Amino acid sequence: MPSIPQIQIRQQPALLGIDADLGTQDIQQPRATFEMTVDRPKQDIRQPRGEMDIDQSRAWDALGIGPSLEVFSRIYSQGREIALRGIARRVEDGNRMAQIQLDSNPFAEIAKNVDRNFSEYDYAGEASYDNVDITYTAHKAEINTIDGKVNLNTHPNRVEYEYNRGKLNIYMLQHQSIDISVAPIDYKA
Repeated sequence: MPSIPQIQIRQQPALLGIDADLGTQDIQQPRATFEMTVDRPKQDIRQPRGEMDIDQSRAWDALGIGPSLEVFSRIYSQGREIALRGIARRVEDGNRMAQIQLDSNPFAEIAKNVDRNFSEYDYAGEASYDNVDITYTAHKAEINTIDGKVNLNTHPNRVEYEYNRGKLNIYMLQHQSIDISVAPIDYKA
């Protein structure tokens, strides 16, 4: 019996080789730039001087050297009474002189008692421990304030990013192939 020819097919697949290294990346974030300045507060304080008034007019008046109008007014208001007392004293002195026979020397005694200092007039004001008036006016302090402040200035810095590619080599380890072979045919049989 004749043999049936046989065909043999051999297939060899392609093989790829891959040589890969991973890439590297470097990421850096520098800190933000931060600036701070301070405007200091300012304060101006001014204290005006107070005012003091001293009124001594009542004290001078009590010493008898007060204002002329007040002194003359007092003398005028007492003048009538003093004049009446003076007239009464002159009448009394005249009566004593009229009775010269009874007294030893009424003229000499009357002349000895003559007083020319106006002591009968009370022209001084009232004396008191509180005759000097003192008034003090204080002034408020003037305070001007200028507020201070803090100035903040912030700048974020950019991210620094660096990427280094890795390598990728793809190559053929084995090429594909198909091998078809036929068994030898025996033509003699």
